Amino acid sequence: MKRISLFLLLFAGVAAMSYGRVVLKGESNTTFGSYTIEVCDRPLNLAGEDLKCYLITYENYPEVVKIYVDKDRRCKNYVVTSDDLSVMYTCNGEFFEVNKVGKKYQAEGLKTDDAKLDRGDYFRQKLISHGPTDELDAAMLIASYYPELILK
Repeated sequence: MKRISLFLLLFAGVAAMSYGRVVLKGESNTTFGSYTIEVCDRPLNLAGEDLKCYLITYENYPEVVKIYVDKDRRCKNYVVTSDDLSVMYTCNGEFFEVNKVGKKYQAEGLKTDDAKLDRGDYFRQKLISHGPTDELDAAMLIASYYPELILK
């Protein structure tokens, strides 16, 4: 019995290490296809701060999308960047919504390019959910909704 338990524990450890830093997988229900969300190995610097970061890779989209998590007093800002479009999702405990990139991040060269933004979907995402949203749920919502914002 001990050998079986030890074998299962060893197998679980090897399996966990082989999956790397993947935290979520899902379907975007867009032309981008399925997505994989990974945690960055180390914090990335944005606006002079080291921020937690997630990476989203899509099945049918060649670029990696980065999500920077910036905690404010009342909310969390999720700055989402790719070569095509930069936006910011905000969760303040009451709702989760999309916004254009804030002034704090514009100083770093990030801004929302209106020429690449699908304004119809932008306004449909002004209220995505009510109530508090934890980081992994927010990352999953972003992975599902972000592709709709990129003007095709």
